[in-house]
Amino acid sequence: MRYFLIAGEASGDMHAASLMKSIKIIDTEAEFQFWGGDKMQEVAPKGLLKNYTTYNVMGFVEVVMSLPKILRLIAECKKD
Repeated sequence: MRYFLIAGEASGDMHAASLMKSIKIIDTEAEFQFWGGDKMQEVAPKGLLKNYTTYNVMGFVEVVMSLPKILRLIAECKKD
C-alpha cells in the first residue's frame, strides 16, 4: 500500500518516523511519500517530497501573516 504523511516540525517528524517503522512491520510492501524531515527520510530515503523547514510556521500572528503561503502549500500537497 502507498502512504502519504505530513509532519510540520521536529516532534511530528519523530512521531511520523516511528509510525512509518510500525507500518513497515505490518505492511512489508509499504511505500511512503511525505512532507517531513530527516527522521522520516531515514525510514524511507526516497519518499521525501518537501522538508518541513521550508513550510513550518509557529505562533498565531505568524500563521495569520503566512496564510497565503499556507493555502498555496495545501494546494501543492493535494497535487502530491
